[in-house]
Amino acid sequence: MCVWSFFLRHSVLHQRILTLSWKLPCLLQLTGVLDDCFCDVESIDVFNNFKIYPQIKKLTERDYFRYYRVNLKRPCPFWPDDGHCSIKDCHVEPCPEVRGHSLPHCHSFSSTSECEQAKELGAINSTLSNQSKEAFADWTRHDDAQDHFCELDDETSPDAEYVDLLLNPERYTGYKGPSAWRVWNSIYEENCFKPRSVYRPLNPLAPSRGEGFYDWLEGLCLEKRVFYRLISGLHSSINIHLCAEYLLDEGWGRAVWGPNIQEFRLRFDTAETKGEGTRRLKNLYFLYLIELRALYKVAPYFERAIVNLYTGNAEEDGETKELLLRIFNEIKTFPMHFDEKSMFAGNKIEAKTLKEEFRLHFKNISRIMDCVGCSKCRLWGKLQTQGLGTALKILFSEKEIQNLPEHSPSKGFQLTRHEIVALINAFARLSTSIHQLHNFRLMLKEKG
Repeated sequence: MCVWSFFLRHSVLHQRILTLSWKLPCLLQLTGVLDDCFCDVESIDVFNNFKIYPQIKKLTERDYFRYYRVNLKRPCPFWPDDGHCSIKDCHVEPCPEVRGHSLPHCHSFSSTSECEQAKELGAINSTLSNQSKEAFADWTRHDDAQDHFCELDDETSPDAEYVDLLLNPERYTGYKGPSAWRVWNSIYEENCFKPRSVYRPLNPLAPSRGEGFYDWLEGLCLEKRVFYRLISGLHSSINIHLCAEYLLDEGWGRAVWGPNIQEFRLRFDTAETKGEGTRRLKNLYFLYLIELRALYKVAPYFERAIVNLYTGNAEEDGETKELLLRIFNEIKTFPMHFDEKSMFAGNKIEAKTLKEEFRLHFKNISRIMDCVGCSKCRLWGKLQTQGLGTALKILFSEKEIQNLPEHSPSKGFQLTRHEIVALINAFARLSTSIHQLHNFRLMLKEKG
């Protein structure tokens, strides 16, 4: 579909968003073309909020995508564990055994004292029905994933278990302070590329020395700029989730969650962030385009009849795949995808070395997620990091995907169930962030 017909279909919605954005304070004067690509913010808003978000939300509520197998007990490999978040909402509810089902079903626990409840919610039950074990063992036998961009959890580990993502939503848990700071500082300072002449901390939360924070990016090659922008975009997305689902009231034994405009301003307002808020949000859109492109590229993998999103319920499995393919078809209509061919396109030896360095840096970041002190934050950090890693794996496997056999498994390119669930949920988190960003625009407009 040509660019012009796409905009004709959405011109009214597009104009509505443009009109709204110009009436807002400088905080959200987020318009125009993004750096390192040829797509504009307004087009992404229209496409995501009216086409993708409603469908991706439904998809992540299906059984195949709502259960994520994760090991939350792996020790931090970089520094001693400094304990978990002290409030109960940081802990993850595990899936107890339910016989007769191919996937576990999770239930809320009864309310006890805060300390007892924290201990109970933190105790992960890793048991599964025999039928479940057989189903996932079958998936494992067909896994032939390679070139991992993430430090994958050992799926055979007794500490790895299934978590119901719908019962453990990503939201503000109170996890902050030195522990959270150290995680993000390690990600930015030890894993992002920067010129040797730059001494200013890359962590956007660090105190500024006065020079332009993003000036140093101009001297980096595209690949290294992309790497930083991916991490910054992920950071921004997570911050939006925490602002949109903030703990507003914990009184009378029942927590109240909702949007916190003041917290949003602290993280993204131009005045509060010394002009960096808009850059952070643009990096969110950039990350969205990267993962959108990966979904576009991997569509042929899922369009094959041999790929079955197995849960044991044939009717539901068929409906789940049909919904996934509808989303892929929507993605194909978007006219301004990121062009990954411009990456690693120089000298072959240098490009290969840089690609490997790129992969190892990202893999190290996935290991840092085991240092997150809050269980629920760790869960979503690991999932979104693995989802992005899977997206990069897809973008760097174009030839393998093009040569996939129609009616038999391929040894050249495979995705595990674990990677598929992470890929879709990670993109759904980005889609949710852009949708929530629109909601914050509306709330800010009402406040004048």
